[in-house]
Amino acid sequence: MEPVPTDTVTTDQVTALRRFNRYFTRRIGALDDHYLGQDRPLGEARLLFEIGGEGASLRDLRARLGLDAGYLSRMVRALERQGLVRVSVHPSDSRLRVAGLTDAGRAEIAEQNRLADALAEGLLSGLDAHRRTELTAALDTAHRLLRLAAITVETVDGASPDARACLAAYAADIDARFPEGFDPATLVRPREVSGDAGAFLVAYEEGRPVGCGALRRLGPRAGEIRHVWVDPGARRLGLGRRILDGLEQRAAERGFGVVRLDTHAVLTEAQRMYRACGYTEIPRYDDNVYAAHWFEKRLPVNAQEPPAP
Repeated sequence: MEPVPTDTVTTDQVTALRRFNRYFTRRIGALDDHYLGQDRPLGEARLLFEIGGEGASLRDLRARLGLDAGYLSRMVRALERQGLVRVSVHPSDSRLRVAGLTDAGRAEIAEQNRLADALAEGLLSGLDAHRRTELTAALDTAHRLLRLAAITVETVDGASPDARACLAAYAADIDARFPEGFDPATLVRPREVSGDAGAFLVAYEEGRPVGCGALRRLGPRAGEIRHVWVDPGARRLGLGRRILDGLEQRAAERGFGVVRLDTHAVLTEAQRMYRACGYTEIPRYDDNVYAAHWFEKRLPVNAQEPPAP
């Protein structure tokens, strides 16, 4: 499980978030049985939006919306009775049921989008251009931070499907970025990132893996961080730093007094992150053919323990 933060959430912070939630839900009409003037509450309207033009499996909808399976099924049946949704079996997986919009459902979504845009425009029109820009920036920041807060970072078995899927995505990503390509045979092995030898972290957003990082032992009191990766759709949230922090905590738990890592010359954003997180550039310490920069960071250790090698 993810370590509990050492600082605590204050009462003022809780009060501020709840106050905003109460105000915003009232202003957008979330409490009305006829959201946006349509003949349905917000829950059903949001479900239609999430199904969208491409359709979605009920399993994905449950994860995306955080709904109880029974409650979701009741809403889907209600929309089916109204002729807005059609449920079928997934063509390649008979275990999955897929919801798709009918022509009437697509027409309702179009009207819903028109009404929602009008509502948002009405709220924003009460501000001048400068304050609209200020509000838009604040909303972007709130969205980014709330997404980051909802992501969980978990220790998983290095051989698990989620771990291997993340590594495959990482390998494909850097293969496209490295001028010389990338050989996936150089990825860490499960045994290197398990138990006392190391750890493998996977970040989950709404049940879907969106990032990873690995820690393996280099010596008696030294560890190495490998393969820190964030899915393109979850970048610029601060998730890379969160994964890095989790790996450092796992290293400290294993008694590593120092962690090292390397990175490719083209990964300039990674180099900036490592420096910002307290890593110092050092001479080459390994034979990684893809590395052009090497870093290390000293971790807090017991004063009675010998210094890290």
